Amino acid sequence: MNTSRDIRPRLLRLAAVDNVCAVTGTVEAGQSLEFEGRPIRFLDRVPTGHKVAVVAIARGEKVRKWGAPIGSATRDIQPGEHVHTHNLQSDYLPTYTLDQSNAYLKGP
Repeated sequence: MNTSRDIRPRLLRLAAVDNVCAVTGTVEAGQSLEFEGRPIRFLDRVPTGHKVAVVAIARGEKVRKWGAPIGSATRDIQPGEHVHTHNLQSDYLPTYTLDQSNAYLKGP
């Protein structure tokens, strides 16, 4: 009888203050995974490495990963919902983009 089980985490929270987790393998919509003793039911298919909300995130609220804000929610996001470009806006200044930085390097 095989009593071993896969103990690798399916939801990876990178810092205690994060409101999203990365998934370590694709999770299908409708599937539930346990997170901190409670089930998170996935509302969307979330591909490997992508983010899923583990708490409710209000429109305009900072989305935090690695303990740092990575952008702002463009609408309310429910726990179990895929967090990506369709509901997250980057807060980085345009000067951090390659096109903008090259323009500044060239000068007036």
